[in-house]
Amino acid sequence: MADSSTSDMTLTVHHHGKPHTFTLPPDATLQDLSSTIAQTLNIPIENQKLLIAPKPGMQKHPFAPTPLSALLPLTSPKFKLTLLGTPAQEIESLNAQTAETRQRLEARAAAAAKHRSRRPAPSTAGGVHTLSSGGSNTYTFHRLLPLSYLPNPSRSLEFLARLRDDPGIRAAMAKHRFSVPLLTEMDPAEHTTSESRTLGLNRNKGEVIELRLRTDAYDGYRDYRTIRKTLCHELAHYREGG
Repeated sequence: MADSSTSDMTLTVHHHGKPHTFTLPPDATLQDLSSTIAQTLNIPIENQKLLIAPKPGMQKHPFAPTPLSALLPLTSPKFKLTLLGTPAQEIESLNAQTAETRQRLEARAAAAAKHRSRRPAPSTAGGVHTLSSGGSNTYTFHRLLPLSYLPNPSRSLEFLARLRDDPGIRAAMAKHRFSVPLLTEMDPAEHTTSESRTLGLNRNKGEVIELRLRTDAYDGYRDYRTIRKTLCHELAHYREGG
């Protein structure tokens, strides 16, 4: 929503489902709006994406110095400004949690290795490794993270949990000793261009795996078997070391 008079321009920007009102001079540009958002919401400019509906659509960093009065469809009854982006403190918190999880897993692995070194050798060779053994708690996804600012995050969490608990996925992770600190969903807007759509990402050699769960319209979900296939592909990257 906006006031399109010749006086100061008042814009409502929706972020994480909440409206934020900004007042800008009538000659303000897209760059000015981005800078104001960065100062007010503490979202770095390079992390911002602005979805302008109905047109011109998604705007990404670096933002053009285009006057807002010429860019925004202020008179359209469907006009809406949606901000996609993560505040700096949330990014720092996620990085800290990932590092903490990694340290905890390393300490657990070291303790397990020390314990194994003290055990007497088994009297018979071979053995059966089942998903109910202790390894199933180590070789898994240790944290699931839906994107809370997108619709129905609880459904995304159900998708992530279903993938984590999938018998085939669990068996493969136990077999190859895959331990992934974070499994999260991917924001379609951040990984969609006119030429391609990224389906999954493996970051920092398996510390984080991102999956495109949703359709491009946000309100629907892709086929589970297709998502599962993408996850298997990303786990194969984990095995290859990147």
